[in-house]
Amino acid sequence: MQQRHLNRRLYFCELANTAHEFYWNYLQPYITLTPSSRVLEIGCGEGGNLLPFSEKGCQVTGIDIYQKRIDEARTFFGEHHRQGTFVCQDFILTEEPKSEAERYDLILVHDVIEHIEPTRKQTFMLHIKPFLRQGGIVFFGFPAWQNPFGGHQQISIGFASMLPFIHLLPKPLYKCLLKMSGATTSNIGELMNIRASRMSVECFEQQASLAGFTILQRTLWLINPHYKQKFHLKPRRMWTFFARIPYLRNFLTTSAWYLLCYKEKR
Repeated sequence: MQQRHLNRRLYFCELANTAHEFYWNYLQPYITLTPSSRVLEIGCGEGGNLLPFSEKGCQVTGIDIYQKRIDEARTFFGEHHRQGTFVCQDFILTEEPKSEAERYDLILVHDVIEHIEPTRKQTFMLHIKPFLRQGGIVFFGFPAWQNPFGGHQQISIGFASMLPFIHLLPKPLYKCLLKMSGATTSNIGELMNIRASRMSVECFEQQASLAGFTILQRTLWLINPHYKQKFHLKPRRMWTFFARIPYLRNFLTTSAWYLLCYKEKR
């Protein structure tokens, strides 16, 4: 397990730096954010992704299912003297906004969709729509399942945390390898849940279409922008040729970024 997964303050700062350097510019052609803009992050964790938006004056809200992460988000925002609203809640159970003023201009869903059970993914996607203002957009980011560390095995323990593609092994063999590496029962359970909830480029685009979203932009990254913080690697987009080949592109996509919109008369 990497140090950043133990040191949540470090992880918060790394996410904030990535969001500051890459998210804002990625969004600019599609949305103008001002101090009156409302930004929601679903699965916010410690809130690092939201910090740059707060620093720009936006009104930010984070929702996460884990109380510990919400407590950390409040602490870290306080340390940076920034304002933010953080709520411990299962987003699917969150009450829909009652007015346009309560909706959001931008919704961030980063490294979340691949953790949601297959039977709940469509419900999750549909539940986002009532939270979005007219003209608002949704940013999704997730690792394609088949990429070298698409199984999140880096959060495991021992040698298995450094082995690429082992999550693609048959389930019994994968579990045996994790156990041999020293992974705990809870850690193995978490990784098996990720294995069951995996997401590919093709699956995501199908889910988005079924939910009635339109794709404004898609970027498949060969080298995830966050790797600049983690490994000091220069971000690199997928080669156009490979990005157009279904299924094969998943093996090379360390992160898939999407901007979605939804138009509905209210």
